[in-house]
Amino acid sequence: MEEKLRIAVGILGNAASILLYAAPIFTFSKVIRKKSTEEYSCVPYTMALLNCFLYTWYGLPVVSYKWENFPVVTINGLGIFLELSFILIYFYYASANGKKKVAMMTLPVLLLSCSVVLISTFVFHDHHHRKAFVGSVGLVASVAMYGSPLVVVRKVIQTKSVEFMPFYLSLFSFLASSLWMAYGLLSHDLFLASPNLVGSPLGILQLCLYCIYRKRGSEKQPQKWDLETHCNKSDQHLQVKEANADKPIQYLKVNDDKDDEKANQQLQLVVADKTNWEN
Repeated sequence: MEEKLRIAVGILGNAASILLYAAPIFTFSKVIRKKSTEEYSCVPYTMALLNCFLYTWYGLPVVSYKWENFPVVTINGLGIFLELSFILIYFYYASANGKKKVAMMTLPVLLLSCSVVLISTFVFHDHHHRKAFVGSVGLVASVAMYGSPLVVVRKVIQTKSVEFMPFYLSLFSFLASSLWMAYGLLSHDLFLASPNLVGSPLGILQLCLYCIYRKRGSEKQPQKWDLETHCNKSDQHLQVKEANADKPIQYLKVNDDKDDEKANQQLQLVVADKTNWEN
């Protein structure tokens, strides 16, 4: 019964992980459409790539006992393909400075993955020690993967906007980490359960932040009647301005007439004085 439950949870974990790894498709369709990475971060995808590499290797018979962790291999193998695709798209549309950052993050991930494969194959000679080594490195990588969205969380708190924290990525991260935590506990494998003890609470944190700042963002949006009122006021202001447009000219004309009359009066006085002086 426990074995059947473990397999069932593993299948559900695979389904949730597929949704998790596929969730950025919406984000990258937007990146391709706008031809810009905008404020999106590449850190979660490089950390996810490292996690997928390590746990694919962890689930293979070289490290695990036969195919006891076959569900782990299938989903993380798919994850490698998807995360590499996202990173390449990000690299293509990133700025020159962004390309350097992506390269500086991706190359160490590939080197670390190859190093773990070589060390576990040639240094350790039994499944127990190989699982302990690869699982320990994978534990750190998983914590980094689940913690990498904190970079985006910081931006969300600063800007009070969830624009660059995709909702589905947060939701499926929470679901996948919760299910794989259950799978690890049922398998009595702490290397599978432990990372998700961190991932599940972080997923809850992201969902809570999304709910908080999504509501604030919607409150700041102007209502339709506000826009109409503003437009009406603007129209009235323009009408008044147009009606008064000729007034300065009229005022100048009046002033000119008054100046002419005053000049004529002064001229008449001068002529009269001259006449009296001659007399």
